[in-house]
Amino acid sequence: MPASPVIVVITYRAQPGMGAAASGALAALIGTVLATESDCLGISLLQDQADDTRFLLYERWTSQAAYTGPHMQTPHIKAFIGGAAALFAGPPDISFWDDVPLT
Repeated sequence: MPASPVIVVITYRAQPGMGAAASGALAALIGTVLATESDCLGISLLQDQADDTRFLLYERWTSQAAYTGPHMQTPHIKAFIGGAAALFAGPPDISFWDDVPLT
């Protein structure tokens, strides 16, 4: 039986004054992920209206295992993580969610 799709919610805080650079880096990464990783079913990038250093990514993946395994080992994710300290104020908060059917 195939694994159920999973929602991954990731929040980032950019370094002060780095909102635009962080947004650009996240957008470029998202473009690469969407173009190269078939287990990624979609990503939305959101920026806080009141604080341009706060970002939220809403991602759909075929499974949590696909996200935590192969995705985290890709060269583009490793490169992004390697340069993240220059843009972001600490590591992201990552959580995994299931869709709840509405009846």
